[in-house]
Amino acid sequence: MRKNLWLAISLVMISPAMFFTASCGKKVVQSEPVPMTQSKVPEASERSAEEAEQAIRLQEDQLWAEAAAREAAAEEFVKENVHFAFDSSVLSDQAQQIVMSKAEYLRANLGVTVTVEGHCDERGTDAYNKALGDRRAESVKHFLVSLGISANRLNTVSYGEERPISIGQNEASWAKNRRAQFVIN
Repeated sequence: MRKNLWLAISLVMISPAMFFTASCGKKVVQSEPVPMTQSKVPEASERSAEEAEQAIRLQEDQLWAEAAAREAAAEEFVKENVHFAFDSSVLSDQAQQIVMSKAEYLRANLGVTVTVEGHCDERGTDAYNKALGDRRAESVKHFLVSLGISANRLNTVSYGEERPISIGQNEASWAKNRRAQFVIN
């Protein structure tokens, strides 16, 4: 009887285990394989890669264009000089307009510092022309400061008659040399 009891207990334990093992097995369903269209998946990834490359090229082109525009603006800023009348450091109306346009550039480019160079024609003594060149550079600097440009962004130097841009013994040459010139530091 004990043998039968053990047999009954074993069957009660083994039967559910077999039932759960057989019922929890994965069911394999045979179905038709779905054909993959190879052209669609790589095409999408190729397209996204091309789009990414195109976006990068567009960004690079935009950065180059911006850099070229900044460089052109800097060249234009440096190119135009402020001219003065004979023996004068007073800014004419035309000179004030030029300085105002330079102030706009400096407002747009806050990291730029500038040296204003004062120049004279060859008439007068070296000492007098150095002093006059200094007054011209300072006159431009003070006008820029009055337009809101920080004085610590502006340096001045006088070259007097040392650096003429036009060599000649006539009024046209002398007028070109009486100037304040800008140099971006």
